[in-house]
Amino acid sequence: MMETTMTKKLGATLALLALSTAALAQNYPTRPITWIVPFAAGGPTDALARNIADRVGRDLGQPVLIENQAGAGGTIGAGKAAKAAPDGYTFLVGHMGYMAAAPSLYKKLSYDPVKDFEGVFRFPDTPLVLLVGANSKFKTVQDLVAFASANPGKLNFGNAGVGSTSHLVAAMFAQQARIKVTPVSYKGAGPALTDVMGGQVDGMFDQTNTALPQVKGGKVIAIAQTAKQHVPQFPNVPTVAETVVPNFEASTWYGLYAPKGTPKDVIARNYAAFAKAIADTEFAKKLADQGIQLLPDAAYKPAALNQHTAAEVAKWKTVITAADIKLD
Repeated sequence: MMETTMTKKLGATLALLALSTAALAQNYPTRPITWIVPFAAGGPTDALARNIADRVGRDLGQPVLIENQAGAGGTIGAGKAAKAAPDGYTFLVGHMGYMAAAPSLYKKLSYDPVKDFEGVFRFPDTPLVLLVGANSKFKTVQDLVAFASANPGKLNFGNAGVGSTSHLVAAMFAQQARIKVTPVSYKGAGPALTDVMGGQVDGMFDQTNTALPQVKGGKVIAIAQTAKQHVPQFPNVPTVAETVVPNFEASTWYGLYAPKGTPKDVIARNYAAFAKAIADTEFAKKLADQGIQLLPDAAYKPAALNQHTAAEVAKWKTVITAADIKLD
């Protein structure tokens, strides 16, 4: 009898919880939403996040506020987001660095990218281009690989810092091209790019959106791009895959994540707002004009982002282990 009463009470509690969750989703959102960006304001991640947040907020009927939580390669902000209440009012703007590479770069993390988050939607990708100075002796990526093959370790690539996207992509490129490259780490992409222009380092991988103005200005030359398909803003630049390393592909990718336990209806509502924004041809063109690569519709979905995150964690573990890159 007591067991029956307890079972009834438990059933009633679960029913009330289900009703409250449904009510939350139905009325959601009723106040401003926060997106945590684990980088400083003004950078490429921040700029892309603000662009998308503005459009998503319009459809949701509430402002989406950006909270910059820089530090430790993005892991501080990601850790804070993982511990946030799963109520649909705090999200993380995820980046391949702290959502895929970090588990292999750090011995200890305060969060698990796969277990502690729910994917909401993936942003369009930002591929990279391999840049050399305007006066470089390397005119093609084949020239560069041939030199590195004949002179192991004499080719040097600048990067934005140990464990940065530019560092990791260069490491993967060297491994798959079977060449030895000496990494030269800087405190940010800007100083590295300056030395590429001046010929102090042989080259670097940089994001298409930040490299585009420098390429247009004639200060650097793009000799290869890392996407599977050509980025329209670099129509005459071959991909790495079609020149020296078949099937090579790498992009800086981003996604919006919710703390684990966030109601699925709330996630669906946020995804729907993004899907509406990316379906706007004017908005999509604005992103594409910056060198950002639009994806097939299915790739943006929550489940697709979850699968992509898990696959990227495994991918970068292989690269980082082989290159023996560590941050602690």
